[in-house]
Amino acid sequence: MNKALKVLLFSLLALSLFVVAACGSTEEPAEEAPASEENTEESTDEANDETNEEAALEETGELVVYSSRNENFVNALLEKFTADTGIEVKPLHAGDNAVSRIKGEAGNTQADIFISNDIGALENLRLEGLLEGSDPEGIESIDENYRAEDNSWFALSARTRVLMYNKDLITEEEMPKSIEELTDPKWQGEFAITRGGNGGMIGHVSALRNEWGDEKTKEWIADVKDNAGAILEGHGDIRRAVGAGEFTFGLVNNYYYHQQLQEPTDNNVGVIYPDQGEGEMGAVVNAAGVGLVKDAPNAQSAQVFLDWILEEENQREFSYESLEVPINPEIEAVEGAATISDYKTHDMPLSQLGEVWEDTRELIEQAGLDLDL
Repeated sequence: MNKALKVLLFSLLALSLFVVAACGSTEEPAEEAPASEENTEESTDEANDETNEEAALEETGELVVYSSRNENFVNALLEKFTADTGIEVKPLHAGDNAVSRIKGEAGNTQADIFISNDIGALENLRLEGLLEGSDPEGIESIDENYRAEDNSWFALSARTRVLMYNKDLITEEEMPKSIEELTDPKWQGEFAITRGGNGGMIGHVSALRNEWGDEKTKEWIADVKDNAGAILEGHGDIRRAVGAGEFTFGLVNNYYYHQQLQEPTDNNVGVIYPDQGEGEMGAVVNAAGVGLVKDAPNAQSAQVFLDWILEEENQREFSYESLEVPINPEIEAVEGAATISDYKTHDMPLSQLGEVWEDTRELIEQAGLDLDL
């Protein structure tokens, strides 16, 4: 190989080495340090929290309430809830059909909260797996005897079965003093009762079954049905009819008596708390309350409602419109409303009403008193 060619090859080799060296010295961008596991978890938690908060805000926009209570007793309460929380309420005032509606919607739940005028109905729904356990703030203010074992329902106000009478037509001394006396022929056509499916009637008959047994209770229902002057839709109809003198007396819940006293006319009425004598069973007590529907579509709103309703001012509001007696002894009753401690009461635990609720409805029908008019 000649000298010139060697010099050329050597120069090319040197140039290649220089280029490689130069390229090797070029710095590449530094890789980002991988995020620590802790930082990743924090970011994920923050993202989940934001998602949950957004979902909660969306969910708590409304509350669906089914109610079996008189609409006039519920509307002011629900309006106050909306004013206090900003949560819009969609009420369904379904009367005694509210229970069957909740049962029919099992698997496709529409209601969040059930406001009931009968503890038996609430406990029956719980036993069928249609209410959800809860632990709302303030639940300890309600005695254990007046709430479900899992707090899926709790009572807020009590009512007692009484005989309200028109003082222009009869004196207190002349009035019957026991429920059993309603079968006496001398009272034929003198009094009014509700249809058999009324929640107060179902609870009352359940207590009579507990006291007398089924056969005597069926006989009593049949005889009272034939003896009554009228079978009306509800207790409001009875109190107005008695106040107007259309009937001498009627079988109602005690707060209807207090309501009639407040009427501007037709208010000359009195009340008998029955079965107060020695050895007698005492007056039958039931209660109104609220239940958390299982799989409620607006569960966050429902929880807000349960916490809210247990605040003292709202417990009072629950009983205020109807003049019922608050279950919580710390809540002062509306002026003129009697308290449970003033009279002898039947000792059947309210929770047992749910166990016999369906059976009692069947027994009432078998005895000939229609559940609906």
